[in-house]
Amino acid sequence: MHTLVTGASGFFGDVLKRRLLREGHTVVNIDLERDEDTLPGLTSIQGDLRDKALMQRVFSEHRFDAIFHVAAQLAHGARIDEHLLWTSNVDATRLLADLAVEHGVKPFVFTSTNCLWAANMGRPITEEDTPAPVEIYGRSKWEAEKILLGYTDRLNVVTLRCPTIMDSGRLGLLAILYEFIDDHKTVWVVGPGDNTYQFIYADDLATACIQAAGYNGSNTFNVGSDNVKSMRAVYESVITAAGSRSKVRSLPEGPTIAAMIAAHKLKLSPLGPYHYKMIAESFLFDTTRIKRELGWRPTLTNEEMLLRAYSYYSQNRKEIAARTDVSAHRKPASMGIIRLLKWLS
Repeated sequence: MHTLVTGASGFFGDVLKRRLLREGHTVVNIDLERDEDTLPGLTSIQGDLRDKALMQRVFSEHRFDAIFHVAAQLAHGARIDEHLLWTSNVDATRLLADLAVEHGVKPFVFTSTNCLWAANMGRPITEEDTPAPVEIYGRSKWEAEKILLGYTDRLNVVTLRCPTIMDSGRLGLLAILYEFIDDHKTVWVVGPGDNTYQFIYADDLATACIQAAGYNGSNTFNVGSDNVKSMRAVYESVITAAGSRSKVRSLPEGPTIAAMIAAHKLKLSPLGPYHYKMIAESFLFDTTRIKRELGWRPTLTNEEMLLRAYSYYSQNRKEIAARTDVSAHRKPASMGIIRLLKWLS
């Protein structure tokens, strides 16, 4: 295939890009961040997906057999440019779908998120459950999904709803956890830590994307790991494997969530509404549909993924700390007031 991958300079986009190239496909990458890779079959364009003239030129100069739209502006950090996030995640998706129709590129794979929900429904979420996002990132991804539903008569739109994507090199907010483990500090859970929260291995998601590009029609699929253990058990497994002296201890749920809400309102914390609503809750996707329709299966458990990601951080910590001009998932998120918690740990 000749493919367009949006956001292929970012964490997951890079995984998908390299997988496609290894399998003999060509990749055109469009990303706000500069792509440092020079690989056979790769064309990288640094630019804004909202730039209509640029995007029209890209489609005129290249032939595509499939589009993988994995670029997204995230809502990490205390200060968020909501206009940039919304237009990047919503308006750019509409423009990309319009150009796909105009140039006859039917396969259109879109990565969405579990941030469409921020409540424990007491059971795994299915594709039929109606999203109810509580912050702008989740709302923007839900709006993009609804826009793409309007193109299913002209495109084969496959939306993949993903939990947290994990692999070596995944940083962002999770780098806070890695730092606590690496420095032998207490790893805190809110409440008893018996909640379960699903991850997805980046290469398993890449497999789902490639399988989705060959799907004859439009559909929405949940992806995620199997055999999900409690957060306490996952953390303890990684701590033991890492040889860290960290211990997992509990914070009282009510006061901790109240403090998280206050810190967010005062712009002192990188954790937003989704995080403080879900930090003590369970969330799982039901992945029956993608297993049945595409034959997809996850290959790694949460603890295996998290250990890979932590090990990468530990081995590359000095280099990671110096990163600046990279995507949000490729550099550590600012701790904000959480650094005080680390000091007290």
